[in-house]
Amino acid sequence: MASELGVRYVLEGSVRKIPGSVRITAQLIDASTGAHLWADRFDGALENIFGLQDEVSNSVVGAIARKLEQSEIERATTKPTESLHAYDYLLRGKAHVYLWTRESINQALLLFYKAIELDPHYASAYGMAAWCYTRRKAHAWVTDPEQETAETARVARRAVELAKDDAVALCTGGFALARVVGDLDAGAVFIDRALKVNPNLAIAWLTSGWLRTYLGEPDVSVKHLSHAIRLSPLDPLMFGMHAGLAFAHFFAGRYDQAASWAEKALREQPSWIPALRTAAASYALAGRMQEAQQTMVRLRQLAPEIRISRLKDLMPLRRPDDLDRFTEGLSKAGLPD
Repeated sequence: MASELGVRYVLEGSVRKIPGSVRITAQLIDASTGAHLWADRFDGALENIFGLQDEVSNSVVGAIARKLEQSEIERATTKPTESLHAYDYLLRGKAHVYLWTRESINQALLLFYKAIELDPHYASAYGMAAWCYTRRKAHAWVTDPEQETAETARVARRAVELAKDDAVALCTGGFALARVVGDLDAGAVFIDRALKVNPNLAIAWLTSGWLRTYLGEPDVSVKHLSHAIRLSPLDPLMFGMHAGLAFAHFFAGRYDQAASWAEKALREQPSWIPALRTAAASYALAGRMQEAQQTMVRLRQLAPEIRISRLKDLMPLRRPDDLDRFTEGLSKAGLPD
């Protein structure tokens, strides 16, 4: 059937009636190998069949999108470098992004620029390059702020110009405009457009969640990030969702909850600087000074260049009181001026 349809992947499922309820099963198969990439089941009452239908649609789309991407990354990285085209460079770059180290982000950037060289109109490649620059900014890895901000603006704007119905390019480009360039309003416009193009895209809800906190809307942020988690419960960016929830709860004044979410993020990515910053500030304002100081030691080991004076550049917070509160927390935790 797959060969007749000309497809590489097949999503199949079944429906089974049980007295008063229904069970729906679905599985994603790599048609070229027969491998099962993903499977799940959904139970619900017959009287709420349309609600169950919506739940299944959202869950399936959110889950298989990541599985398809991961499968394509694995496929691309097994091909000889000499035969790669722009799409393959994009996927190889994404594979490096998911390693989350300074070196891997730099390598990913090189691959995304190679994809752009092959196709100067490739919106996703521009968007992923912009995404790399947001990672560099978040970790204080930037050595030439003026030059890097200008280049981020260039690739991010090119991403959203070319995006059309490419939700990934819209949300990554939009987030870079907000996070690195500091244009929060433009970032919100493009991320909101990404959500309209693909309301089931977890990374769009992730970027929207972080942006809402920058805009001073932490409770909206919690809703958006929680939705991202529901859409893609096994997402490789889960630590970013958890860190985003920590960030949002912090600015909502819920310091113990913020610390708890930051701890979850750090269990997945122990060296994630944004989560370490939020954890240290949250512990301090919650009165948990020993934990705050221990976290600060770890933060300064990984990012010795971070100072109180640099916080304004690291985080584009719209409300001055939010920056003051974060500064207070990190100062109490022991971050030097």
